[in-house]
Amino acid sequence: MQALLAAISYRPIVHIELGPLNISPHGIGIAVGFLLGARLMMPEAKRKGITEDAVYTVLIRAAIGSLIGARVAYVINHFGDYTDDLLGIFRVWEGGISLLGGIFGAIIFALPVARNLRLDAWKTLDAAAPGIALGILIGRIGDMVVADHLGKPTDFFLGYDCRPGYETASPCLGDIVHQPHLYDLFFVTLLLFLLLRLRKRSHTEPRYDGFQILMFGACYGVARFIEDWFRIDETHGLGLTGSQWTAMVTTLVCTYWMLFVKRTPRWGRWEEQTADAATPPRLAEQPEPQPSEER
Repeated sequence: MQALLAAISYRPIVHIELGPLNISPHGIGIAVGFLLGARLMMPEAKRKGITEDAVYTVLIRAAIGSLIGARVAYVINHFGDYTDDLLGIFRVWEGGISLLGGIFGAIIFALPVARNLRLDAWKTLDAAAPGIALGILIGRIGDMVVADHLGKPTDFFLGYDCRPGYETASPCLGDIVHQPHLYDLFFVTLLLFLLLRLRKRSHTEPRYDGFQILMFGACYGVARFIEDWFRIDETHGLGLTGSQWTAMVTTLVCTYWMLFVKRTPRWGRWEEQTADAATPPRLAEQPEPQPSEER
Protein backbone atom coordinates (compact mmCIF):
# COMPACT_ATOMS: atom_id res chain seq x y z
CA MET A 1 0.00 0.00 0.00
CA GLN A 2 2.84 2.40 0.81
CA ALA A 3 4.39 1.74 -2.61
CA LEU A 4 1.00 2.23 -4.27
CA LEU A 5 0.51 5.60 -2.60
CA ALA A 6 4.08 6.74 -3.14
CA ALA A 7 3.28 8.50 -6.44
CA ILE A 8 1.31 8.25 -9.65
CA SER A 9 3.11 6.92 -12.69
CA TYR A 10 1.96 6.24 -16.24
CA ARG A 11 3.39 6.59 -19.72
CA PRO A 12 2.06 9.84 -21.24
CA ILE A 13 0.77 10.02 -24.79
CA VAL A 14 2.22 13.32 -25.98
CA HIS A 15 1.50 12.85 -29.71
CA ILE A 16 -0.81 10.75 -31.83
CA GLU A 17 0.49 10.15 -35.35
CA LEU A 18 -2.17 9.79 -38.03
CA GLY A 19 -0.27 9.50 -41.30
CA PRO A 20 1.29 12.91 -41.96
CA LEU A 21 -0.61 14.46 -39.04
CA ASN A 22 0.81 14.78 -35.54
CA ILE A 23 -2.07 15.40 -33.15
CA SER A 24 -1.80 16.38 -29.49
CA PRO A 25 -4.29 14.84 -27.03
CA HIS A 26 -4.03 18.15 -25.18
CA GLY A 27 -5.46 19.98 -28.17
CA ILE A 28 -8.17 17.35 -28.52
CA GLY A 29 -9.12 17.86 -24.87
CA ILE A 30 -9.39 21.62 -25.34
CA ALA A 31 -11.58 21.25 -28.44
CA VAL A 32 -13.86 18.59 -26.93
CA GLY A 33 -14.12 20.62 -23.72
CA PHE A 34 -15.23 23.69 -25.64
CA LEU A 35 -17.86 21.76 -27.61
CA LEU A 36 -19.32 19.95 -24.59
CA GLY A 37 -19.28 23.16 -22.56
CA ALA A 38 -21.25 24.84 -25.34
CA ARG A 39 -23.73 21.95 -25.34
CA LEU A 40 -24.22 22.32 -21.59
CA MET A 41 -24.94 26.01 -22.08
CA MET A 42 -27.76 25.49 -24.60
CA PRO A 43 -30.72 24.43 -22.39
CA GLU A 44 -30.16 27.22 -19.87
CA ALA A 45 -29.70 29.81 -22.59
CA LYS A 46 -33.01 28.72 -24.13
CA ARG A 47 -34.72 28.99 -20.74
CA LYS A 48 -33.41 32.55 -20.45
CA GLY A 49 -34.87 33.45 -23.84
CA ILE A 50 -31.64 33.25 -25.88
CA THR A 51 -32.04 31.53 -29.24
CA GLU A 52 -29.74 28.77 -30.51
CA ASP A 53 -28.67 30.92 -33.45
CA ALA A 54 -27.64 33.70 -31.07
CA VAL A 55 -25.70 31.26 -28.87
CA TYR A 56 -23.81 29.80 -31.85
CA THR A 57 -22.96 33.29 -33.10
CA VAL A 58 -21.61 34.27 -29.69
CA LEU A 59 -19.68 30.99 -29.29
CA ILE A 60 -17.92 31.31 -32.65
CA ARG A 61 -16.54 34.67 -31.60
CA ALA A 62 -15.74 33.29 -28.14
CA ALA A 63 -13.72 30.46 -29.69
CA ILE A 64 -11.63 32.94 -31.68
CA GLY A 65 -11.18 35.14 -28.62
CA SER A 66 -10.11 32.23 -26.44
CA LEU A 67 -7.29 31.30 -28.83
CA ILE A 68 -6.05 34.88 -29.10
CA GLY A 69 -6.44 35.61 -25.38
CA ALA A 70 -4.69 32.40 -24.36
CA ARG A 71 -1.66 33.22 -26.50
CA VAL A 72 -1.51 36.92 -25.64
CA ALA A 73 -1.66 36.24 -21.90
CA TYR A 74 1.11 33.63 -22.16
CA VAL A 75 3.37 35.95 -24.16
CA ILE A 76 2.85 38.81 -21.70
CA ASN A 77 3.69 36.50 -18.79
CA HIS A 78 6.80 35.13 -20.55
CA PHE A 79 7.83 38.10 -22.69
CA GLY A 80 11.47 37.66 -21.74
CA ASP A 81 11.50 34.45 -23.78
CA TYR A 82 10.71 36.40 -26.96
CA THR A 83 12.90 39.49 -26.70
CA ASP A 84 15.53 37.93 -28.99
CA ASP A 85 12.98 36.31 -31.32
CA LEU A 86 9.80 38.38 -31.68
CA LEU A 87 8.53 36.15 -34.48
CA GLY A 88 8.36 33.35 -31.93
CA ILE A 89 5.28 35.09 -30.54
CA PHE A 90 3.34 33.86 -33.57
CA ARG A 91 4.63 30.26 -33.52
CA VAL A 92 1.68 28.97 -31.52
CA TRP A 93 2.32 25.36 -32.60
CA GLU A 94 5.45 25.37 -30.44
CA GLY A 95 3.24 25.62 -27.34
CA GLY A 96 2.49 28.31 -24.81
CA ILE A 97 -1.08 29.22 -23.88
CA SER A 98 -2.79 30.51 -20.75
CA LEU A 99 -6.10 29.10 -19.52
CA LEU A 100 -7.12 32.29 -17.72
CA GLY A 101 -6.15 34.32 -20.76
CA GLY A 102 -8.35 32.07 -22.88
CA ILE A 103 -11.36 32.59 -20.60
CA PHE A 104 -10.98 36.37 -20.55
CA GLY A 105 -10.29 36.45 -24.29
CA ALA A 106 -13.46 34.49 -25.01
CA ILE A 107 -15.56 36.87 -22.90
CA ILE A 108 -13.99 40.03 -24.34
CA PHE A 109 -14.48 38.90 -27.94
CA ALA A 110 -18.02 37.59 -27.35
CA LEU A 111 -19.46 40.65 -25.59
CA PRO A 112 -19.55 42.94 -28.67
CA VAL A 113 -21.50 40.24 -30.52
CA ALA A 114 -23.91 39.92 -27.60
CA ARG A 115 -24.40 43.67 -27.68
CA ASN A 116 -25.11 43.68 -31.41
CA LEU A 117 -27.66 40.89 -30.89
CA ARG A 118 -29.15 42.80 -27.93
CA LEU A 119 -28.54 39.93 -25.52
CA ASP A 120 -28.29 40.47 -21.80
CA ALA A 121 -24.58 39.97 -21.03
CA TRP A 122 -25.18 38.65 -17.50
CA LYS A 123 -27.87 36.15 -18.50
CA THR A 124 -25.55 34.90 -21.23
CA LEU A 125 -22.57 34.57 -18.88
CA ASP A 126 -24.68 32.82 -16.23
CA ALA A 127 -25.84 30.30 -18.83
CA ALA A 128 -22.21 29.74 -19.85
CA ALA A 129 -20.69 29.40 -16.34
CA PRO A 130 -21.17 25.61 -15.85
CA GLY A 131 -20.05 25.04 -19.44
CA ILE A 132 -16.81 26.91 -18.76
CA ALA A 133 -16.17 24.65 -15.75
CA LEU A 134 -16.89 21.53 -17.83
CA GLY A 135 -14.56 22.74 -20.57
CA ILE A 136 -11.75 23.22 -18.05
CA LEU A 137 -12.37 19.76 -16.58
CA ILE A 138 -12.06 18.01 -19.94
CA GLY A 139 -9.07 20.14 -20.88
CA ARG A 140 -7.33 19.04 -17.68
CA ILE A 141 -7.90 15.42 -18.63
CA GLY A 142 -5.99 16.23 -21.81
CA ASP A 143 -3.21 17.72 -19.64
CA MET A 144 -3.02 14.45 -17.70
CA VAL A 145 -2.79 12.36 -20.87
CA VAL A 146 0.27 14.30 -22.07
CA ALA A 147 1.66 14.97 -18.55
CA ASP A 148 1.69 18.75 -18.97
CA HIS A 149 2.17 21.48 -16.34
CA LEU A 150 4.36 19.33 -14.12
CA GLY A 151 5.36 21.29 -11.03
CA LYS A 152 7.84 21.42 -8.20
CA PRO A 153 9.47 18.36 -6.58
CA THR A 154 7.40 16.72 -3.84
CA ASP A 155 6.86 13.53 -1.86
CA PHE A 156 3.05 13.95 -2.01
CA PHE A 157 1.31 10.71 -2.94
CA LEU A 158 -0.52 12.45 -5.80
CA GLY A 159 2.76 13.54 -7.34
CA TYR A 160 3.92 12.25 -10.71
CA ASP A 161 6.77 9.73 -10.79
CA CYS A 162 9.11 10.87 -13.58
CA ARG A 163 10.52 7.55 -14.71
CA PRO A 164 13.42 7.34 -17.18
CA GLY A 165 12.33 6.94 -20.77
CA TYR A 166 8.95 8.62 -20.30
CA GLU A 167 8.26 11.49 -22.70
CA THR A 168 6.25 14.25 -21.02
CA ALA A 169 4.77 17.47 -22.43
CA SER A 170 6.59 19.55 -19.82
CA PRO A 171 9.97 18.77 -18.26
CA CYS A 172 10.27 16.79 -15.03
CA LEU A 173 12.41 18.79 -12.61
CA GLY A 174 12.60 16.11 -9.96
CA ASP A 175 12.05 12.40 -9.37
CA ILE A 176 8.48 13.03 -8.16
CA VAL A 177 6.75 16.32 -8.94
CA HIS A 178 3.44 18.03 -8.24
CA GLN A 179 0.61 17.74 -10.76
CA PRO A 180 -1.21 21.10 -10.62
CA HIS A 181 -3.43 20.04 -13.50
CA LEU A 182 -4.67 17.11 -11.40
CA TYR A 183 -5.43 19.39 -8.45
CA ASP A 184 -7.26 21.72 -10.83
CA LEU A 185 -9.28 18.81 -12.18
CA PHE A 186 -10.42 17.86 -8.66
CA PHE A 187 -11.43 21.38 -7.77
CA VAL A 188 -13.18 22.26 -11.02
CA THR A 189 -15.21 19.04 -10.75
CA LEU A 190 -16.54 20.25 -7.40
CA LEU A 191 -17.13 23.70 -8.86
CA LEU A 192 -19.10 22.20 -11.77
CA PHE A 193 -21.42 20.36 -9.37
CA LEU A 194 -21.87 23.56 -7.35
CA LEU A 195 -22.78 25.59 -10.43
CA LEU A 196 -25.21 22.94 -11.67
CA ARG A 197 -26.80 22.89 -8.23
CA LEU A 198 -27.15 26.67 -8.26
CA ARG A 199 -28.62 26.51 -11.77
CA LYS A 200 -31.25 24.00 -10.66
CA ARG A 201 -32.16 26.05 -7.58
CA SER A 202 -32.40 29.22 -9.63
CA HIS A 203 -35.41 27.73 -11.44
CA THR A 204 -37.40 27.91 -8.19
CA GLU A 205 -35.38 30.48 -6.21
CA PRO A 206 -34.21 33.09 -8.74
CA ARG A 207 -31.13 35.18 -8.00
CA TYR A 208 -29.94 38.31 -9.72
CA ASP A 209 -28.44 37.92 -13.19
CA GLY A 210 -24.66 37.56 -13.00
CA PHE A 211 -24.62 35.56 -9.75
CA GLN A 212 -23.38 32.31 -11.31
CA ILE A 213 -20.54 33.82 -13.31
CA LEU A 214 -19.47 35.80 -10.23
CA MET A 215 -19.50 32.58 -8.19
CA PHE A 216 -17.38 30.92 -10.86
CA GLY A 217 -14.88 33.80 -10.85
CA ALA A 218 -14.60 33.90 -7.06
CA CYS A 219 -14.18 30.14 -6.59
CA TYR A 220 -11.95 29.37 -9.54
CA GLY A 221 -9.77 32.37 -8.74
CA VAL A 222 -9.06 30.91 -5.29
CA ALA A 223 -8.20 27.55 -6.81
CA ARG A 224 -5.78 28.97 -9.36
CA PHE A 225 -4.10 31.19 -6.77
CA ILE A 226 -3.40 28.14 -4.58
CA GLU A 227 -2.46 25.77 -7.40
CA ASP A 228 0.15 28.11 -8.85
CA TRP A 229 2.28 27.70 -5.71
CA PHE A 230 2.98 24.17 -6.95
CA ARG A 231 3.84 25.24 -10.50
CA ILE A 232 7.18 26.31 -11.94
CA ASP A 233 6.55 29.62 -13.64
CA GLU A 234 7.86 33.17 -13.89
CA THR A 235 6.93 35.54 -11.08
CA HIS A 236 6.03 39.21 -11.28
CA GLY A 237 6.24 40.97 -7.94
CA LEU A 238 5.79 39.56 -4.41
CA GLY A 239 6.75 36.16 -5.76
CA LEU A 240 3.39 35.76 -7.55
CA THR A 241 2.89 34.47 -11.07
CA GLY A 242 0.86 36.34 -13.66
CA SER A 243 -1.97 33.83 -13.19
CA GLN A 244 -1.93 34.42 -9.43
CA TRP A 245 -2.24 38.18 -9.87
CA THR A 246 -5.12 37.69 -12.31
CA ALA A 247 -6.80 35.13 -10.05
CA MET A 248 -6.44 37.32 -6.95
CA VAL A 249 -7.95 40.40 -8.59
CA THR A 250 -10.79 38.34 -10.07
CA THR A 251 -11.58 36.71 -6.72
CA LEU A 252 -11.56 40.02 -4.84
CA VAL A 253 -13.84 41.75 -7.36
CA CYS A 254 -16.32 38.88 -7.60
CA THR A 255 -16.41 38.26 -3.82
CA TYR A 256 -16.91 41.94 -3.04
CA TRP A 257 -19.79 42.15 -5.50
CA MET A 258 -21.54 39.07 -4.09
CA LEU A 259 -21.13 40.13 -0.45
CA PHE A 260 -21.84 43.87 -0.62
CA VAL A 261 -23.47 44.88 -3.91
CA LYS A 262 -25.75 41.88 -4.46
CA ARG A 263 -27.37 43.01 -7.69
CA THR A 264 -26.89 42.76 -11.43
CA PRO A 265 -24.32 45.26 -12.75
CA ARG A 266 -25.93 48.06 -14.75
CA TRP A 267 -23.58 47.63 -17.68
CA GLY A 268 -24.43 44.92 -20.19
CA ARG A 269 -28.22 44.91 -19.88
CA TRP A 270 -28.66 45.36 -23.62
CA GLU A 271 -31.86 43.32 -23.69
CA GLU A 272 -33.55 45.76 -21.29
CA GLN A 273 -32.25 48.76 -23.23
CA THR A 274 -33.81 47.38 -26.41
CA ALA A 275 -37.12 46.82 -24.64
CA ASP A 276 -37.06 50.37 -23.27
CA ALA A 277 -36.28 51.81 -26.70
CA ALA A 278 -39.16 49.85 -28.25
CA THR A 279 -41.68 51.19 -25.73
CA PRO A 280 -43.36 54.33 -27.05
CA PRO A 281 -43.14 57.34 -24.75
CA ARG A 282 -46.19 57.98 -22.67
CA LEU A 283 -48.09 61.08 -23.64
CA ALA A 284 -48.75 63.62 -20.97
CA GLU A 285 -52.29 63.32 -19.74
CA GLN A 286 -54.51 66.07 -21.06
CA PRO A 287 -57.37 67.40 -18.99
CA GLU A 288 -60.74 66.40 -20.25
CA PRO A 289 -62.55 69.23 -22.01
CA GLN A 290 -65.18 70.89 -19.86
CA PRO A 291 -68.55 71.75 -21.33
CA SER A 292 -68.77 75.44 -22.05
CA GLU A 293 -71.20 77.47 -20.02
CA GLU A 294 -74.27 78.71 -21.83
CA ARG A 295 -74.60 82.43 -21.79
